Amino acid sequence: MKTVVVLAMHGSPPLDFPRNELQEYFMLEAREHHHSRPGGHSPRLRELEARMRNHPRTETNDPFWKGSRELAEALEKACGLPVLLGYNEFCAPDLDETFDRAVAEGADRVVVVTPMMTRGGGHAERDIPAAVARARARRPGVRFVYAWPFDTGAVADFLASHIKGSGD
Repeated sequence: MKTVVVLAMHGSPPLDFPRNELQEYFMLEAREHHHSRPGGHSPRLRELEARMRNHPRTETNDPFWKGSRELAEALEKACGLPVLLGYNEFCAPDLDETFDRAVAEGADRVVVVTPMMTRGGGHAERDIPAAVARARARRPGVRFVYAWPFDTGAVADFLASHIKGSGD
């Protein structure tokens, strides 16, 4: 059995993405979010989203992207399994593409994890599970496991160890 880990990250707009397009994106997204459109987003919103997701990333124009890559590398080393990055928004590849890539690379088990530690967030509670459900429907022979939510006590212990080790 080949297991691949998908690290589901939030994503962030690149710092050098054109400001006018970023503002237009957020305006359209807010408008469409409040006035749910049957059939999905407007063509212009899809266009802006694609441009933003596929904008070239560097450690300078997207420190979150750089941090995500560092976390994926460290996680791969720690768990000894291949780790692929997928993003909820703003950055490519999206989760659907990442799940498909995991399967294309031979995974018959895909474990999805996110560093979003607390319950109540829309991405961790709705968006990621919806992407996992879509992947299960597309790939019925592959086992997709969403390794979330985290045990609150384990998260508190993790944070406490950093507090205790922080010194003055």
